[in-house]
Amino acid sequence: MARNRKPNFLWISFEDTNPRYGCYGDPVARTPTLDRLAAEGCRWPRCFSTAGVCAPARSAIITGMYAISIGTHHMRTTHANRATPEMPTPYSAVVPHYAKCFTEYLRAAGYYCSNNAKTDYQFTPPLTAWDALGPHAHWRDRPDPDQPFFAVFNPTRTHESGMWPEKCPEPEFDPEAIPLPPYFPDTPVVRQAMARMYTHIAHSDQELAQLLQQLDEDGLSENTYVFHWSDHGPLPRGKRWPYDSGIHVPLIARGPGMEAGQVCEDLVSTVDLGPTMLSLAGIDVPAHMQGRAFLGPQAQLPREYIYASRDRHDEAYDMVRAVRDRRFKYIRNYRPDLPYLAWIPYRNRHPIVQEMWRLHLADELDETQSVMFRYPRPVEELYDTEADPHEIDNLAANPQYQSERDRLRGALDEWLEEVGDMGRMAESEMVRQWYPDGQQPQTAPPVCVPICADSLGTEPALEGGTFRGPLLVQLHCATQGASMAYAVDDDPHWHLYTEPLRLEIGTTTLRAKAIRIGYEESQETRVTFVVE
Repeated sequence: MARNRKPNFLWISFEDTNPRYGCYGDPVARTPTLDRLAAEGCRWPRCFSTAGVCAPARSAIITGMYAISIGTHHMRTTHANRATPEMPTPYSAVVPHYAKCFTEYLRAAGYYCSNNAKTDYQFTPPLTAWDALGPHAHWRDRPDPDQPFFAVFNPTRTHESGMWPEKCPEPEFDPEAIPLPPYFPDTPVVRQAMARMYTHIAHSDQELAQLLQQLDEDGLSENTYVFHWSDHGPLPRGKRWPYDSGIHVPLIARGPGMEAGQVCEDLVSTVDLGPTMLSLAGIDVPAHMQGRAFLGPQAQLPREYIYASRDRHDEAYDMVRAVRDRRFKYIRNYRPDLPYLAWIPYRNRHPIVQEMWRLHLADELDETQSVMFRYPRPVEELYDTEADPHEIDNLAANPQYQSERDRLRGALDEWLEEVGDMGRMAESEMVRQWYPDGQQPQTAPPVCVPICADSLGTEPALEGGTFRGPLLVQLHCATQGASMAYAVDDDPHWHLYTEPLRLEIGTTTLRAKAIRIGYEESQETRVTFVVE
């Protein structure tokens, strides 16, 4: 078999990480592997997530569509909150029928797709999205070593919970050497938490080094695009918020044809990642995708703006929308009556949050450090991120910046009109529309339609049968937007269905399932055909 020269793709995402790396100019970080990756390829200093928290951000990445436009904007949908059982969770978001995990398009083009292991899409991952999904998924497990692959690895060390004292009792960084944002109090508790964060970044850099070494060992480095990114930022007033501390993320890539040592100052959004992979793979980017390719033959003109959103987080509802250009950030608070630190029990476990509450109660925070305790919140916020990178000085009411505020206000309105904002609807009403009888809808099972000289696709073969060859079997599902997968005989691997299957002479048992995102997976269809 001739060696397949389609490019491979390797993604390594770090959770909850701003670009605190040496190659981004951080004076403390120890990130030799990431620094080398940037030196061998390209670094994007202006990459931003669509949300400051995992699941909404990751749903946008896997679909190429903004969370607010497909109903995946609340954090999180797939489990109930113990303290607030009245909420309409759990549920699996029923995204528009045309939305797919972009990996399906890669699989349809012959790629082996594996994910190790986090998904967190706000819906159950469909079996059609991945060839392998789990803690052991690896490109090395593909059945044909010449098959191109798209492999994802999600080290979890850098998750915010890594800053809990028990997760890292002995940080490997000097707490006194770590720069603090001005809105954090300078106390040992805060510095220790930050030291833990840097420690986990350094350990994750080592995990990246191991994956790149495996790529070298397999002789695949030259034909593989390697992308590193994060889903959002890590710290209080960062994670869960559309400030740059919440949505400014690293993006580094190297690959075939990419010049070494490049720095691209274009605005990039993480919703652009999926369309960019399709572009580099030579696959048409579907028209419904809202992300835009920034590399490959389908690369579009650079963005003028990036957009972000904030909605419910665990127990606490909110609604915030934001737009940013290369310099200015505009934020709109739809619920200014809600406090910055609404009750979120999980977030309140963060040692920095606990320290800030302690100091707030003792009236020991200065004006800047008290920013998260201000009430009410402003309806509009505007920041000059060049002059004020920590977004402290709100310029929305400053007449000198009225033109910038009005321009960004209009850009946000245009975007919301373009993509449609499902946050305008109450979450409970949205779920009722998806689950009108209170039950998750189930995908219809596939039917098998034989196509041969004696039966040219006019009737399904619900119980199989004997047919004179050659025989094609077409799969059909009555659920709009469903994808289908099949397996032959006792093969444990489910293949993505893309076209009628040609059955060989003899007896074949065909198994098939269907799934629409947000629906329950169909019952398995099992039909035996005899071809004479």
